[in-house]
Amino acid sequence: MNSYLIVKWLHIVSSVLLAGTGFGSAFYLFFANRSKSLEAQVIVGRLVVRADWWFTTPTVILQPITGVVLAHWAGFGLATPWLVLSLALYALAGLCWLPVVWLQLQMVKMAEQALHEQTALPARYWLYAKWWERLGYPAFVAMVVVFYLMVNKPPLWS
Repeated sequence: MNSYLIVKWLHIVSSVLLAGTGFGSAFYLFFANRSKSLEAQVIVGRLVVRADWWFTTPTVILQPITGVVLAHWAGFGLATPWLVLSLALYALAGLCWLPVVWLQLQMVKMAEQALHEQTALPARYWLYAKWWERLGYPAFVAMVVVFYLMVNKPPLWS
């Protein structure tokens, strides 16, 4: 196997881990919050945070590195329109993800405290959950478009 295929494999596997972890985590925390089960919110919240550290963070770093290397090796310049748009959308998703990480950490702390004290979640939890969800939608759409651009490499502008 040559270097190109190894880097391409890393790029594809890391994109699957990034998207799968992100979408899966969002799915489970979204529905754990709607269950109103404090125990579920604590457990799922902890696991979402753990998944972000174990899977999302490394793949967030690996994706642009392997992508730029592959584009260079394939003869695409960084000014290639589909690549420019892909990187911009990836950056948009990242700008949404960074506050989401902080929100998740805060939500887990609040849920753990409420569980420990046997109290209801504070209103701030639900405000954070709303922002967590709202930031997820543009990140999701951006990543879906990035996948389309990576596969199709369409001519966008000259």
